[in-house]
Amino acid sequence: MLEQQVTQEPRRLPDDSRIYLTYTGLETDLIFNRGIDLPEFASFPLLEHADGRALLAAAFQDQIAVARAGGCGCILESTTWVANRDRAAPLGYGADQLAEVNRRSMAFLAEQRDAAGYDPILLSANVGPRADAFSPEVTMTADEARAYHAEQIGWLAETEVDFIAGYTLANVPEAIGLAQAATDHHLSVAISFTVEVDGRLPSGTPFPEALAETDATTGGAVAYYMINCAHPDHIARAFGDADAHWSPRLQGLVVNASRCSHAELDEATELDAGDPPELGRAVAALTRAHTQLKVIGGCCGTDMRHLREIVRNLSPD
Repeated sequence: MLEQQVTQEPRRLPDDSRIYLTYTGLETDLIFNRGIDLPEFASFPLLEHADGRALLAAAFQDQIAVARAGGCGCILESTTWVANRDRAAPLGYGADQLAEVNRRSMAFLAEQRDAAGYDPILLSANVGPRADAFSPEVTMTADEARAYHAEQIGWLAETEVDFIAGYTLANVPEAIGLAQAATDHHLSVAISFTVEVDGRLPSGTPFPEALAETDATTGGAVAYYMINCAHPDHIARAFGDADAHWSPRLQGLVVNASRCSHAELDEATELDAGDPPELGRAVAALTRAHTQLKVIGGCCGTDMRHLREIVRNLSPD
């Protein structure tokens, strides 16, 4: 395993006194609530036609409006979670097309930021795992992950990106390699692990161990860590010793609406949207218990109802 050569001070959000609202539930909202077909769970092809761009623009502006109403910062996530070589291959996208897709996605986010006239809005380049996040038997070494993710991150580095966000990561070596690839391109990077109902990564690694190993190997180069694609009940089981030295490094939660396991969600033919008010209360309870949490949002099964309830419950008023 190739370790990062330079130890860096952990980087922070520009204003760490406020909550930043993010959203990675777009695909399930489009598929189940709006009847939009997204082969391979890819939303980036929507950028290729006017109707698709209008759908995406409306979704981003809705998120910005929720953040504005709650006095939150806003993080816009690009449509590039599966815009890497392996995940996009079944859709017929080669390297040249993917390079353009990644650049176009970030340019589209910049347009949404500029149109909103609201500050602060950060542009997150969303990078997903090489394979299915919930198939932990598909693994790479950290060096292999560094080389693999360097291609997509290199394309994204040519844009107005504020930082790279590695989402729904299921094992430590891929997280390390992805973080190293981002820092190789002089970009800030956030790392988000997913956890199962027991609070462990799909690989079986306890979350605190995953964070600590990634931090040690990358020399603290990760700006902050998150957990995504899990219900607050499952996330609460991931914390372990909340007073441990790693806990300030966990600064984000991006939650599922459903309490179902990932296996159950994969088999579902209908959306489990859970209970938006209950979800808002559960997220707020976690942020009160763990005051370092600054990036909050919705993942699978959530929509603007859930984001509004989360923001409402986070408000001191």
